[in-house]
Amino acid sequence: MPINFLGLLIAALIPMILGFIWYNPKVFGTVWMAASGMTPEKAKSTNMAVVFGVSFLLAFFLAFGMQFLAIHQFHVTSLFFKQPITDPTTEAGALYKGVMDLLGSSYRTFKHGSLHGTMGGIMIALPVLGANAMFEGKGFKYIAINCGYWIVCMGLMGGVVSAFA
Repeated sequence: MPINFLGLLIAALIPMILGFIWYNPKVFGTVWMAASGMTPEKAKSTNMAVVFGVSFLLAFFLAFGMQFLAIHQFHVTSLFFKQPITDPTTEAGALYKGVMDLLGSSYRTFKHGSLHGTMGGIMIALPVLGANAMFEGKGFKYIAINCGYWIVCMGLMGGVVSAFA
């Protein structure tokens, strides 16, 4: 199954674009700053080039992993990991070709990918971020803002990755 790098790059931009909106003072930014203990002075002292560069790299990793959550055909490919699937004259190759002929590009829509991305956000991001925040002594607002952001991000990323597959 070929990887669509354009879809991954677009999906990797989603956390930054959504972050500009989500953490804007007119949306959740002011509440998040108060809940997290962040101050404008502390934010200004941060090297934003490094923050955005590393954030984009991490978002690219997340987009890459999102393919395995949102695109069913990746699971089919994984069944044949140790078998040569490129040669349709082999048993594994013929079976793989038959499955892919049957499935084709089924379920590769933005809507379907968004469903899987959102489920991933709820079942992966929420427990991880929520547990960390609880141990850090953060309150409900902090958890709701950050987890909500990642649930929406992962839903959008799953949609983009699936639509571009």
